[in-house]
Amino acid sequence: MPQDLFQAPDYYFLDDLLSEEHKLVRDATREWVKREVSPIIEEAAQKAEFPKQMIPGLAEIGAFGPFIPEEYGGAGLDYMSYGIMMQEIERGDSGIRSTASVQTSLVMYPIYQFGTEEQRKKYLPKLASGEWMGCFGLTEPNHGSNPGGMESRFKDMGDHYLLNGAKMWISNSPFADIAVVWAKDMDDNNRIKGLIVHKDMEGYSAPETHNKWSLRASATGELIFDNVKVPKENLLPNKTGLGAPLMCLDSARYGIAWGALGAAMDCYDTALRYAKERMQFDRPIASFQLQQKKLAEMITEITKAQFLTWRLGQLRNEGRATSAHISMAKRNNVDMALKIAREARQVLGAMGITGDYPIMRHMMNLESVVTYEGTHDIHLLITGFDITGIPAFK
Repeated sequence: MPQDLFQAPDYYFLDDLLSEEHKLVRDATREWVKREVSPIIEEAAQKAEFPKQMIPGLAEIGAFGPFIPEEYGGAGLDYMSYGIMMQEIERGDSGIRSTASVQTSLVMYPIYQFGTEEQRKKYLPKLASGEWMGCFGLTEPNHGSNPGGMESRFKDMGDHYLLNGAKMWISNSPFADIAVVWAKDMDDNNRIKGLIVHKDMEGYSAPETHNKWSLRASATGELIFDNVKVPKENLLPNKTGLGAPLMCLDSARYGIAWGALGAAMDCYDTALRYAKERMQFDRPIASFQLQQKKLAEMITEITKAQFLTWRLGQLRNEGRATSAHISMAKRNNVDMALKIAREARQVLGAMGITGDYPIMRHMMNLESVVTYEGTHDIHLLITGFDITGIPAFK
């Protein structure tokens, strides 16, 4: 069983800028990852199995809805704490962080923000405790970067809605108890609205997606709705239109910006330790110029990303973080993490591709993270639109 020797890089003493509460949250999450995730994650990834035994632990450390108020079962923490938790969890594995991100930002967040008080009381405590798990149905087979073109629709049948359509690349869907599904209302000019759909509703199915080379320790699947009868009280009434699911994606992308930083930190720490221990030509390879170049560039990029993300956390807490701010951090940090994973793999040579070290697993995971919740290119165009005022896409 591999021993987790991770030591977090903090070259510019970012710890000095964190509150004691933030440090407590980080340390508790880090200890849980070392104890529960690190010992089993390589085997889970090799077997392409989601370790469902993680769910109670994630709930116990408050990773499900940490910023949701305590009256609804959340931890009542700030957004900086949420980000720090995602950093530590993704340091363990992107797939485990995805499970927490989906539950928090894509299921609990829309129910809290757009739902009724009855919906909040019914769903949020059970989601926070992990008794119920959820997923988020937006992406479709024919509509990824253009979610507004979705084909899923529902119709008012008097005493219920009738939902038809399909979603794909849905994290958590194979084991989710509920799905927050976005579809067009045929009786309201095809306005996009959110529905809470239960897995036991007739016509609902969630086949698992297999043969993935990435996020292998995460459960991914489809959502298929074949004349599903959805009770009218399951409609999320407080916000409609494409802006509603995009607000959810902002919250998820914020968590990803922090999470990717954790993956980069793990790759750097692994490479640094290996370079000091690996002997060639009677010297540790850390003594050679090209290895020092790799390591120095890694810590430089990590340090820059740490401060970008920390500032984003401040802005999010103040309610001033825009979608464009979040896009920039998500794009920068995932790209940075991917480059560091590739460089770190080279430091380890052939050993870098084995499951004895986490680097190749992080690298494969990040190939999904760079695409989901908005692709690398789309986030670039969001920044371009924000600074020019001219949209490069519809």
